[in-house]
Amino acid sequence: MPRMIELIRASAVPATLVHSAARGALALPPAEMIEILVHLANHNKIFGQQARMTLAGWEEKSSLAAASDPKTPREVLEYLVSPDNLRPVLLPALLENPAVPEESLVALAASGSREVLRMMSGSQRVQGSAAIRNALNENPNHSVEPFDAGSGLSETPSPEAESTTKQLETIGDQVEAKEEPRIEPEAEEEEGPSEVLDEQIMAFLTEHAAEIEAEGDKPFQPLGGIDELELVDVPSVADSVRDSPPESQPQEAAAPTAGAGVAGTTAEHAVHKHAARPHSAETKRGSALQKISRMDIKGRIQLAMKGTKEERSILIRDGTKIVALAVLESPKITDGEVEAFATQKNVLEAVLRAIPMKRRYSKHYPIVRNLVFNPRTPIDVSLGLMKNLLVADLRHLSSNKQVSDTIRKLALKMFKQKMDTTKKSGD
Repeated sequence: MPRMIELIRASAVPATLVHSAARGALALPPAEMIEILVHLANHNKIFGQQARMTLAGWEEKSSLAAASDPKTPREVLEYLVSPDNLRPVLLPALLENPAVPEESLVALAASGSREVLRMMSGSQRVQGSAAIRNALNENPNHSVEPFDAGSGLSETPSPEAESTTKQLETIGDQVEAKEEPRIEPEAEEEEGPSEVLDEQIMAFLTEHAAEIEAEGDKPFQPLGGIDELELVDVPSVADSVRDSPPESQPQEAAAPTAGAGVAGTTAEHAVHKHAARPHSAETKRGSALQKISRMDIKGRIQLAMKGTKEERSILIRDGTKIVALAVLESPKITDGEVEAFATQKNVLEAVLRAIPMKRRYSKHYPIVRNLVFNPRTPIDVSLGLMKNLLVADLRHLSSNKQVSDTIRKLALKMFKQKMDTTKKSGD
């Protein structure tokens, strides 16, 4: 009897059965089911989208088995390793599977994210292939995570890393030179019992000791580059006055010309009042950058859990995964901060995966919404969260060209379904 995949290829089965196959609902071995789903995703115009969504959320154990098996059909391996479909958890198995075509790995190296490049750099197959190494070197994301051909991550700070550290120290020195008043800690940053924090930090360091050891003395390297952390993101005085609501600006500024002297004095006073805030922000940010640039990994982890909001906003972008994840473990972190982190495109994918794994955040609607709308969020995470979105957000998501085509189409489908349900309940 022919295999089901052969019948589907020959269009010898009814559409209802193909639809069931696209949903992964056939009672078949996992390997054959994955092969059918890949075929439908690549060749079936009607049920291909459903098959792609099913594959994105397919059970990890059988997906790993397919990714690591040299007998897995070439079409399946090419689909799994494609930059558009790649699940990071499968990458180590795909890299060492000799049946994965080298040209597919070259394509992945040329367009992969920083996290993907970091994983690829530790592969023996990658190290032994000049074509893949060349593609890695040409990838713009490569400069953020310097690679060493012998061991994956270089133990000695690279010229790029040293340059980053010098830039951070220069920024801090410039800000400290301009510093006038001493900046007192904000009320929001008041610490709880220090012994509780210390116990949490020690537990975290113990739990992740192996990962910390593997990272060695890796210096602070913010994702997206140091330029995005510099002081240019602090609003200028003119911007502060211009962007303030009309009702909040001094009424004297609108006075007749006869009172221009008084009005001018008042407006000038307002400018000086606004000027103090950006200066304070510059000082705090520069001091934080300078402090962080001089810390080793353990020091940055402790600061991530005990530091201020400003320091957390910098460390969440640390290219060292264990440091960025430590920010989410801070007992001082607020829901508002995590809402902001969920929108960022210059954080590790591991951070965006970790946020919804915490019950506190998975129940907070603005965080869930921000994650789904963030094109940096892994597609399998977004697919799992979309069912929680409100109708209005589904409608906006369906027309959001920044997210993947899969997300947009599913959002449109869910929006129509919810609208139909609303109409029926109204009738």
